[in-house]
Amino acid sequence: MSQTSSPRIQPKPLIVVVEDQPELAALVATHLERAEMNAQICHRGQHALRFLQRNFANLALLDINLPDQSGFELAQQLKAADISVPIIFLTGNAEEESKVRGLELGGDDYVTKPFSYAELLARIRAVLRRTEVKADLNITKNVKVNHDPFEFCGARVQPQRLEVSFPSGVNATIGRKELGILAHLNSSAGQIVPRPALIHAVWGVHADVRSRSLDQYVAKIRQLFSDHGMSLEQFRTVHGVGYIFDPKGESEVGR
Repeated sequence: MSQTSSPRIQPKPLIVVVEDQPELAALVATHLERAEMNAQICHRGQHALRFLQRNFANLALLDINLPDQSGFELAQQLKAADISVPIIFLTGNAEEESKVRGLELGGDDYVTKPFSYAELLARIRAVLRRTEVKADLNITKNVKVNHDPFEFCGARVQPQRLEVSFPSGVNATIGRKELGILAHLNSSAGQIVPRPALIHAVWGVHADVRSRSLDQYVAKIRQLFSDHGMSLEQFRTVHGVGYIFDPKGESEVGR
């Protein structure tokens, strides 16, 4: 007897409402929930920051005028903490200069009070759609499929195909995390990369990844290059610290 699989239930997006007016925050949350979204209300900027440090959210509705700080300052703190959450600024300030500043700080949209809830929901959905499209391109935290190829220790790494092309003409598949590691080392060429910094770059600042896991991925990289007769002399371990990719041979660290 055949069984039909039940349709997959899509999780409701979580919207963080950062608004110091309790009545308005509650009303916004009610409209979000009616639109099949979850809402988390934060009346202060630092409350929102602590929440987003511990939880994933799909979007933040961020009032510019908060009791403890400005929404612009909170947006800067989120960026500094590597918390990548789409932001729609909410404000009673309709001046163009304020809107421009919000967008320059990485805001995805700007809604001026008073607003209609139909318009607000439409803008939220638009930002969520754009965010999903961007996320579709992600291979790791630091690499997208449309990133340009780069050279690493005599081989050519091609993010578009998750491949490494060796001088012998052989193309070998590479894992996503290994690709992320190579990409971050390449972007930091000539500099010592501490182990925590490498983990945060590839897995994200909130990832619970231990150094032993990083060692395993680095071992896979070394094995891949060794299998194709390539030396990794330019990619060295800095014991007790991390790694260095030294393509110009200018550093004595790790030799």
